[in-house]
Amino acid sequence: MIFDRATGKYFVKIISANQKDMKKTTALLTLAILPIAMNAQQVLSLQECRDRAVNSSKELDQARVEVEMASYDKKIARANYFPEISATGAYMYNDRDISLISDAQSEKLGQAGGMVQYALNKTASDFSKTLQAAFPEKNPALFNFEMPYIAGLVNNICEDIDNALHPDLHNIWMGGVSLRQPVFVGGKIIYSNQMAVLAEELAESKFDQKYADIIVDVDQAYWQIVSIANKRKLAESYSALLNKMKEDVEKSVEAGVATESDLLKIKVKANESNMLLTKSTNGLELAKMLLCKRIGLPLDSEIMLADEELEIIPQPQDVSYKSMEEIFSDRPETRSLSLASEIYDRKSKIARADMLPKVALTANYLLTNPNAYNGFQNTWNGGMLSAGVMVSMPIFHGFEATAKYKKARAEARLYDDKYDDAKDLITLQVTRQRKLLDEAREKLGMCESNLDSAEENLRQATVGFEAGVASTDTVLGAQTAWLSAHSDYIDAGIELQMAYANLQKAEGNYKGQNNE
Repeated sequence: MIFDRATGKYFVKIISANQKDMKKTTALLTLAILPIAMNAQQVLSLQECRDRAVNSSKELDQARVEVEMASYDKKIARANYFPEISATGAYMYNDRDISLISDAQSEKLGQAGGMVQYALNKTASDFSKTLQAAFPEKNPALFNFEMPYIAGLVNNICEDIDNALHPDLHNIWMGGVSLRQPVFVGGKIIYSNQMAVLAEELAESKFDQKYADIIVDVDQAYWQIVSIANKRKLAESYSALLNKMKEDVEKSVEAGVATESDLLKIKVKANESNMLLTKSTNGLELAKMLLCKRIGLPLDSEIMLADEELEIIPQPQDVSYKSMEEIFSDRPETRSLSLASEIYDRKSKIARADMLPKVALTANYLLTNPNAYNGFQNTWNGGMLSAGVMVSMPIFHGFEATAKYKKARAEARLYDDKYDDAKDLITLQVTRQRKLLDEAREKLGMCESNLDSAEENLRQATVGFEAGVASTDTVLGAQTAWLSAHSDYIDAGIELQMAYANLQKAEGNYKGQNNE
């Protein structure tokens, strides 16, 4: 026995044997390998298929990301309640310095000491001469009032003044912290937060809608496989019946009891049954490939469904019907329309807030180097704190805010109308699905009764044929009726399952658990 890793299948290699022994050996090894091959297949239940489809769906992942984005928008809107604090730093280089006086004025400041010294000395000399003329008997040295150090002192003072009037502004550094706290903006922050919460719920509603679509699609693919698998087993049984009947008729023809016409009829039916078996086998393979695609498995995966080998298709349990109000609140479509209407209502209030005055508190602390608050000294010592209230009142902008408000109100009314229309459509849909479910239950009961009758009819026809009292046409007709009754019974069971799934979707019972 050889296992091929590429295909995942087992092969048997027989070295030498005659044809009869080969067939016997192959049959025995097939029976031995069958349990191993069955274990190599993935056995999936309906819930496992649903979970795999939900985890592998790109559309559902996109809807999940949209919910995540909406949650971040809600946090962004909530941030508007808090003050906005920012820090700013800047540096600027100037290739030329700044002078607060002209060059001529600066030159005069440099000459001020000599001019003051000259004026004082001349005044002192004139005063000394006057005193000497008044008191000639006194010593002239007593009347010497010259001040030789005045010029240096005045020059030093004027130099300091000149330097102060020529600040070093080649390199300017600046830093500041500002705070802005909204006090009143017409309710815009409150309505924006409410709208963000509603937008998150809207994204979750869209997620639930995609989730429900995926669940129903997977159920459809799952039960289609169960249906085809049961019909394949039915085709095998039908083919076995015809082949056995063909062998019996061949013996009867040899014995002269039956005619070649009877044998030809049976061969035609046998060929049809073989073709039916081939179609059901191919259909089963394609249906499994479709399910693999929907649940995110490679198309060539070997899978087997938990309900595939069941003789009787399970029936859904009876559930109590929900009220229409509960359905409206659970259906993603109506929830989305209701949320959209509320969102546009908040949007209209935000547009109205733009027409109201806005009040905010502001505070700033500013540092500069050179220090603008201390003679432009190259130091960071000292800054300036300022605080105030800012009021803004829109007056006129071509009636823009009014138009936005009216547009938002019109959009809210539009979604109100869509919501009312959706409720009527959902009511019709739920009523229809409930009736289809009742019809499917009744149909399954009728098909089960027909199947019992067809099986009994086939048994009696077979017994009559073996006893020689029933014709070939009678037996073939009974077998055809039996095949049709079995097929109808399988279809009725699958139809009941899908009617139940569609009703669950119509009532809004399929909700995704988005825990991202």
